[in-house]
Amino acid sequence: MKLMAAIAVLGVFGMVLPSRAADPLQAFPPADAGMVRHVLQLPKQADESAFKVELIVGRTVPLDEHNRYFFGGRIQKEDIQGWGYTRYVVGALGPMAGTQMAVDPNAPKVDRFITLAGEPYLIRYNSRLPVVVYVPEGAEVRYRIWKAGPQATAIGKG
Repeated sequence: MKLMAAIAVLGVFGMVLPSRAADPLQAFPPADAGMVRHVLQLPKQADESAFKVELIVGRTVPLDEHNRYFFGGRIQKEDIQGWGYTRYVVGALGPMAGTQMAVDPNAPKVDRFITLAGEPYLIRYNSRLPVVVYVPEGAEVRYRIWKAGPQATAIGKG
């Protein structure tokens, strides 16, 4: 009788756990009002430890092509309680700042992708889970894949 009960319990877990694991997106809540959820599913790689993902958040803006611009804001890493997953959130995009080189006022404006200020935001490559980024409406999320070369170079003794 105890064996039958144990088999029944395992059968229930067997039905529940795969459905939970089959859709990892159910762990990520929908975006709040004024926010958009972006999802990136990475392709499987033979050696994922040799890769990193750079998250790039910004907005396309018509501007002059000579000055350098950037947005205030930052990507924050948040753990999702009870799941062990990570999501990335940009609470606000702005204000925009830039250099102030003199530009011909009649020069045409061009569409430029302006990003958050600061260093590149690199995360671990993991094709088993989606990369989920929440940003304000109107913001764009782009990414770049970085790959380590096969050679490691020794540093000399000093």
